Amino acid sequence: MAIACIGLAVAASAVGCASETAEPTSQPMLAALGAESYQQYCASCHGPEGRGDGPAAAALRERPADLTRIAARRGGEFPDAEIATYIDGRFELSAHGTREMPIWGEQLGESLAEGVHPDEVVRGRILTLVEYLKSIQRSE
Repeated sequence: MAIACIGLAVAASAVGCASETAEPTSQPMLAALGAESYQQYCASCHGPEGRGDGPAAAALRERPADLTRIAARRGGEFPDAEIATYIDGRFELSAHGTREMPIWGEQLGESLAEGVHPDEVVRGRILTLVEYLKSIQRSE
């Protein structure tokens, strides 16, 4: 638990430093934390490997996105800020239409430690998810 708190504190402080372009994951520790969060919160819809084929996908109106091709769909660029905003969900992104995905910015906001602001926790958790998603990008 202490390691997770330290990792989230590092993530929360680094959220403003995220790159706007697709680069190899520069934060492997954050990506590892993100992999754990991904399996807990995202894999049921997006699948264990992020290809949109999770066990809950069949129950949704639209198939979940293949998260391994985010950069490929954007000419090789991984839009960190856009993806973080979409995961958060508390800010309207009309270009994406309606959303079946939960508003994770609300659900990830529970505090892990006394004195930690929930928004810091949310930003940290989202940053780890973004780093993980960057690490699973494929071009094929």
